Amino acid sequence: QVQLVESGGGLVQAGGSLRLSCAASGSILSINFMGWYRQAPGKQRELVAGITGSASTNYGDSVKGRFTLSRDNVKNTVYLQMNSLKPEDTAVYYCYAEVHTRVVRFAKYWGQGTQVTVSS
Repeated sequence: QVQLVESGGGLVQAGGSLRLSCAASGSILSINFMGWYRQAPGKQRELVAGITGSASTNYGDSVKGRFTLSRDNVKNTVYLQMNSLKPEDTAVYYCYAEVHTRVVRFAKYWGQGTQVTVSS
């Protein structure tokens, strides 16, 4: 069993910053991909930022230059530093991971979601 524990969401004024954390735990052999998606009311869930097992990063167009994803391989944790936040960043942010376990490869897990609200 793999668990994703998210933290760091909250309310912030436009122009402010937040840092999200997602820690993966369980019988994980390796992490193929780990990152963050978000979904605002009435909109599709979109990729915010992700990092592959080879440490390649990918960012959604709307957050490039403002958000930074980093990883701690020892802790199996990713961090999303969100700067220059805008009201349109308001959404539920979901951690996502593809991991290899002894049971299955490329097992997919989602966090419960953490609310980020940016006031204008």
